[in-house]
Amino acid sequence: MTGLLKSIAAAAGFAAMVASPVLASAADLPSNIRLVIGSKSTGGDTYQNSAIVAEALSKKLDINVKVDAVGASEAFKALQRDSRGTTIMIFHDQSYLANLYGVRGYDDIFENYVVGPTVAINPGNAYLVAKNSPMQSMEDVLAAAASGQRVRVAIQAGGVSEIGFSAMKNAAKIMNPGSEKNIVPVNTGSQADKNQLMFDGQADVINGSVQANEQFTQLANDDQKAMRFIWLTAREETIEQANPEGMGDTSRDELLAFTTPNVNVTFDGKKNFTFDKEFFLLFNKDMDAEQIAAIDNALKEIYAEGEIQKTQKASFFIPNYKPQAEASTYLKEKRDEYRQVIDAIATN
Repeated sequence: MTGLLKSIAAAAGFAAMVASPVLASAADLPSNIRLVIGSKSTGGDTYQNSAIVAEALSKKLDINVKVDAVGASEAFKALQRDSRGTTIMIFHDQSYLANLYGVRGYDDIFENYVVGPTVAINPGNAYLVAKNSPMQSMEDVLAAAASGQRVRVAIQAGGVSEIGFSAMKNAAKIMNPGSEKNIVPVNTGSQADKNQLMFDGQADVINGSVQANEQFTQLANDDQKAMRFIWLTAREETIEQANPEGMGDTSRDELLAFTTPNVNVTFDGKKNFTFDKEFFLLFNKDMDAEQIAAIDNALKEIYAEGEIQKTQKASFFIPNYKPQAEASTYLKEKRDEYRQVIDAIATN
């Protein structure tokens, strides 16, 4: 089917839904649901993951769930305005981490919204150096800071991009008190901006991802854009669930070389810091509980059937469904754990 015919068919299907509203289960879900996401990109991991979930929910509930990439600020505003169930949201850990970091516009999600089920993990959160860097590992980074060298780390302040940076400073503080002051942020925006800082020699380490940066790790050593992974923050058991082929030309086993216990970034002097970037749903605080339950139950059935897991893994996501009640408690505990790291380096 050509792109034009697909568009016509999709439009016809949408028009039919509008003309003949479908009621999903006893909860009376709207026939058209807007799924806002905390990203403006239609090519990033938030959109990719949300599109997979939206398609599965549409089929299971026989409704139209459409992803709308409006960005975090607008997504939260849209969610706050709509208690009818016609707007729901998918985002990741940044939704609570940014609140911990004091980023403007990020309220406490556990107070202001209903935290819904988790759906997937992106195991690709990474830190990289240039291939010709004298620092070839996280051990080298921490040793450089301990020796008095200034280590510049490119991040996007507040959230997932910054939590690993905070962990680096915390580890430096524990291992060599005072050396954490030598690990300094270079605050910037998009992944392309962080990459450019490395290309221009303005950053020693950058936050990146397996999906976005793996291609640069395949370049020749003398290429200005060549990078190497030094740390993946995901848990070892998370990466182990990925397909054996991994991502791009980097296998799962090769990726495991950059996770704990092969890389040591201490959390408290006893255990290592790890961080899984997890995606989950958010609902308006006043949305009907039966509507939330209908979506949660639909996801439970979808994951029980097993097909969505194949789609997620093909895009280097790790399936991770937790029902709403369990997910809310789990994410609150996760928030409190990472608060310790942020608080520990707050004065530096």
